[in-house]
Amino acid sequence: MCSTTLCLQSSGSNVGENMDAPLQDCTIEEQRGVVRILWAEGVKPVEIHRRVLAQYGQSTVIQRKVYEWVERFKSGRTRVTEGRSGRPSTSRTHDHKSSRKASSLQEYKN
Repeated sequence: MCSTTLCLQSSGSNVGENMDAPLQDCTIEEQRGVVRILWAEGVKPVEIHRRVLAQYGQSTVIQRKVYEWVERFKSGRTRVTEGRSGRPSTSRTHDHKSSRKASSLQEYKN
């Protein structure tokens, strides 16, 4: 996992020893986090993309995505994840299960 501190440093800064090494194994969520922080600091999307590109190299999202994320953050979004993954939840309640079981038993008896 990469350190967002390194991602946030401006290209002319001497802070951090690994500034020249791209952070190519970072996740999309980490890049969104960097975008959110830089946007909150008032950095323009084009500059955010340039700085993220300098750190992430080939793994950087396209510039259009940075603009989309900035718009989402402007609209009030605070999370950098897309939401839950996996199978969607179903509407199975205890009553629903009981009624299905009773229905199955009734069919079996007939």
